[in-house]
Parts: sequence; structure tokens; C-alpha cells
Amino acid sequence: MENIPNIRFSGFTMPWEQRKLGDEAIEILAGGDIDKDKVVEEGKYPIYANALSGDGIVGYYNDYYRVKAPAITVTGRGEVGHAQARMSDFTPVVRLLAIRSRHDCYFLENAINNHKVVVESTGVPQLTVPQLSSYDICFPSDIGEEVKIGEYFHKLDTLITLHQRKCEETKTLKKYMLQKMFPQNGRKVPEIRFVGYTDNWKQCKLSEISETFEYGLNVAAKKFDGKNKYIRITDIDDISHEFILDNVTSPDTDLTNAENYKLEEGDILFARTGASVGKTYMYRNSDGLVYYAGFLIRAKINKSINHEFIFQNTLTKDYKKYITITSQRSGQPGVNAQEYSEYRVMIPNRDEQDKISVYLRNLDNIVSLNQRKCDYFKEVKKYMLKNMFPQKG
Repeated sequence: MENIPNIRFSGFTMPWEQRKLGDEAIEILAGGDIDKDKVVEEGKYPIYANALSGDGIVGYYNDYYRVKAPAITVTGRGEVGHAQARMSDFTPVVRLLAIRSRHDCYFLENAINNHKVVVESTGVPQLTVPQLSSYDICFPSDIGEEVKIGEYFHKLDTLITLHQRKCEETKTLKKYMLQKMFPQNGRKVPEIRFVGYTDNWKQCKLSEISETFEYGLNVAAKKFDGKNKYIRITDIDDISHEFILDNVTSPDTDLTNAENYKLEEGDILFARTGASVGKTYMYRNSDGLVYYAGFLIRAKINKSINHEFIFQNTLTKDYKKYITITSQRSGQPGVNAQEYSEYRVMIPNRDEQDKISVYLRNLDNIVSLNQRKCDYFKEVKKYMLKNMFPQKG
């Protein structure tokens, strides 16, 4: 089988050549012990502990380094074989391998990651310099093709990092604003308010602003019938609190008399038992026709109250503290409908509720948008790795 990838840049037609990584490297070396007396918190040369998520930086050296960039680090222990290009001088620690090569670093990073390094081991997998040196990697005949591929994947990685960073920054802002835009520790006003609002907030129980608290359908799930969706505790995302639609199911029962278990716009669900007790979800019409399961409790909030405002309140520290205290049981943690109805919330006038709700929902939308973009570019990268490098077999 010729070493030709499925997707190529225009102008490149020659087959790729399989070569041993060690033959293409200026040097391959393993990291060493850190001289703790010379480590500083900030400095010229980062000290890398791994090539995985984050940068694995454990400190800096100022006066010396072990590897001159450009180079590639490769994880040598645990999740072995993960490569990352390094464009500034650095020091690798024990069990982190480093490659200096004449090849384009971004190309080589992705060629190694696409190689699926396998290390046979009865314990924790470990990759050695001789093992890494012996791996066969396909290289283009023309260095120009190498450079273009490297640039392409570097741009994809930059986009992934950009959207992931925006996502995390917005999550941090949301977490901060949740604590500042709702009164804390018995106060009657929040620390941060929109201009023009000065009145004290009023405290009330959830039962005082809700029409009902009801338990869901006590039936099993079956394969999705194409119309009737079924939401259980496990179908609510732990982080976004949205309905997970990847493996949607339907209630395994005759739904003729199940009208009362249909969710309506603004209904809020509360998980009542287990490790996820306290987890919440607010139904939106865009989620389709949904019935809710028995380990969930539905609160129908009065129309005079902004439902989004109450839902966002369930993401605060005060709410989590209430759940932690209330859910304590001799067996599994749990909170029943009566206990949920006793939860006290601080509420401003409707206009201020609306403004707070819109602001916090917009932050959620920004998080979702950037997460979708991040996931999209990850899928593009996965597809292109498969098609821009020759496949074995």
C-alpha cells in the first residue's frame, strides 16, 4: 500500500516515506531530576512535567536549560506517546522525553499523536528513548508539504485553545456574578446591582412562589420513539444543567394518561436522591416533548416570578449549602418535595429579576457557544488527522 494520505494540499503528489524517528532526530533525550535550589516561580526557561493538558509547568530555571527549541516533548509514563511542540527553550523532568529534529515541529507533534504509540507493560506504561527512536513515522517527500500540514494543525489547535479559554473565562465570570448578584449570608441586597435599583429584596419560601411540587413518572426508559422524550437525573448535564440529547429515550409506558408528566416552559426539575441530589434543570420548549422521571421533582413557579431567576438561584453557594445540610440521611442523600418547598430565596421586583436573568442567561449562552465551537474544531482535527496522514494497513 502506498503511503499517500486521503487529503493533501494542492501541488503535492509524491508518496510519503516511512522512516525511523531516531534517524530523523538531531537528538532524543529523557528528562532529569530538578535542581530544586535553582527553581523559581517565574523565569526564562519553563520546566515541563508532562505533555498533556495545560502545559505541565512545574517551575522555571533562569540560568540554564536542557533542551533548545524548537523541539517536541513526548509523555514517557502513564498516558505515553502524547506529543506537544515547544517553541522556547525548556527543561523536561524525569519520564518526559524530548525530541530535537530538522522536521517541522507542529507536523511532527501531530504525526506522533496520530501514530498511537503502544507500550507493552504489566504495570504503569513507560516509554523509553530507544523505544521512541525505533518508531516508524511517515514523512512527506517535500518539506513544504510538512510545513503546510504543521501550520494547518497549529491553527486548529489555536482555535480550540481560544474557544476553550473563552469558555473557561466566562464560566469563572458566571460563578463570580452568581455570588455578587444574589444577596449572601442573610443580606437583603446583593453586592452588584443594575443602576437604578435600591429597594431591599424580600425573602420567601419556594412553596410561596410555586403552584405545585410533583414527583415524576415511576417507569423505565425504552428506545426513543422519535417523539416522546424522557428526562432522568442522568440526562441532566452536571455542569451546564441542560438536557443531554445524545442518547435520548422514551418512557416505557402508555402515555395516554400521562399528560400531567409533560414539562411546560419554565418548569424546574430538582434531583431528589443520590449523588446528584440538588441538581436542577429548567425546561424550554426547544427541548421538545419531554416527560420527567420519578427521581425528579417538578416545581411549577408562579407566572408572576421570572422562572429563569429562580433557576439561576439554584446555582448559588447558598442553594448548594442548603442541599448539603438538608440531604443528609442515614443512607443515600436525599431531599423530598416538602424540603425543597422550604428553601428560602431572596427576590427583588420583577423588573430587576428580568434584568438579572437575561444577564446570567447570556453568560450561559456564551459558554455554550464557545464549547460548541471548541467541540467542532476538535472533531475537525480528529477527522483531518485521520485523512492528512497515511493510515496503516
